[in-house]
Amino acid sequence: MMMNMSTDNDIYQEIRPYNNEEIAPAIGRLINDEEFISAILNHKFNNHAKWFQALMSPLVKLYLKNRWGKLDSIDSVQIEVEKYLKKALDATTDNVNFDGLDKLDRDTPYLFISNHRDIAMDPALVNYGLHNTQHKTVRIAIGDNLLSKPCATELMKVNKSFIVKRSAKGPREMLKTLGLLSSYIKHSLETGNSIWIAQKEGRAKDGNDFTDPAIIKMIQLEGRKRKMSFSDYVKSLKIVPVAISYEIDPCDIAKANELHQKATKGEYQKSEFEDIESIVKGITGYKGRVNVSFGDVIDNDLDTPEALADEIDRQIHDNYKLFPINLLAAGVEDDTVIDQATKNKFEEKLAQLEEGAKAFLIDGYANPVRNLSKDKSELVA
Repeated sequence: MMMNMSTDNDIYQEIRPYNNEEIAPAIGRLINDEEFISAILNHKFNNHAKWFQALMSPLVKLYLKNRWGKLDSIDSVQIEVEKYLKKALDATTDNVNFDGLDKLDRDTPYLFISNHRDIAMDPALVNYGLHNTQHKTVRIAIGDNLLSKPCATELMKVNKSFIVKRSAKGPREMLKTLGLLSSYIKHSLETGNSIWIAQKEGRAKDGNDFTDPAIIKMIQLEGRKRKMSFSDYVKSLKIVPVAISYEIDPCDIAKANELHQKATKGEYQKSEFEDIESIVKGITGYKGRVNVSFGDVIDNDLDTPEALADEIDRQIHDNYKLFPINLLAAGVEDDTVIDQATKNKFEEKLAQLEEGAKAFLIDGYANPVRNLSKDKSELVA
């Protein structure tokens, strides 16, 4: 049964996704948002003159009204999103493989904690796997740094995203914000809604997938409020680590350049629409093979955030799919696995970078191999 959160759970109104009654008005606001229409026109007709884009604006609005005008529930939005996602995956991947979903109960809500490589595709892939095996899709944690435009907020909240307020100032406001977020995560699970959250703030641009214990401490705040032991509260959350592996990262060049600039200049200044550009590139860029591996529910006795972070990392590293390009970057010499096409592709990527930035691209692909080899003596592609 769908609860009317706008009345029963008003304390979450600022951060929660839209409920069924709020979907149609939000879609209407999106269709009439000039910045949103302008963003679509810039993406679709970026090679055309501004006068042509202006001419197309009413037609785009009409198209969206016809396509989205009937969307009036969370489920209807999810079905529409799935169509777009399937089209994107068919065009940008060679194969998408899911494993571990058979271990999950369809009626149990889980807290999925995954590695984070792509802003939009990571949670989208988790949802895609769940939806196609008749599991309920997740509510998605998204940082407010991605919501600088009202249309971005609308888009995310109609698609089951809730807001992580990273912009809170001062210890008191921060604690209040994190406490509300922690409470919302537990409330969602208790009302039958699974959650997706990344293992740390921001993408792992260097290919190092490690859980930030601060994320665990935030999640645990509600447990402390309820005076539950750390171990008991962790078990009640039914945490499932998820390893998402892309053979090719569409944003790898941009990530290497950013890391190089930070290393040489001490800082990196994002352009105004850089996050949006990264989202678009992640969705539309070539990804090769993709693997999404759902781990085991964490139900062993763990007494500290650090111990839980270690267990999440162990499962993510263990379940990460190593492709030939990862082994090549890590210096593994095996011609039975690493073919000439892989070597050529990697050389082409390196050729696009200045000398100092090349090491960062190599590390981005090599670090999953290095992290796994700390625990295992053999590496299998």
